[in-house]
Amino acid sequence: MQVAQEIDTRGLNCPLPILKAKKALTGLNSGQLLRVISTDAGSIRDFQAFAKQTGNELVAQQTVGTDFIHVLRRR
Repeated sequence: MQVAQEIDTRGLNCPLPILKAKKALTGLNSGQLLRVISTDAGSIRDFQAFAKQTGNELVAQQTVGTDFIHVLRRR
C-alpha cells in the first residue's frame, strides 16, 4: 500500500483529526491514499462516518498500541 501523505493527529480529540484529514485529502489526487495516526479512541467510528458522508473510501483501520491508524483513499 503506497501512502501519498501521512498526518499525525496524536493528542488531538474530535473533531480535529477529521478536520485535518479533510484538509489533507483536498491536496491529494483521486485514488491517492492518506494515513492518519490518532490517539483518540473515538476516531474509529468518526472516520467510518466521515468516509460514508464524503464518499472517500476507508481502506484500513488498525490499532497499534495506543495509536489508531486510518487509511483513506481520496474519491
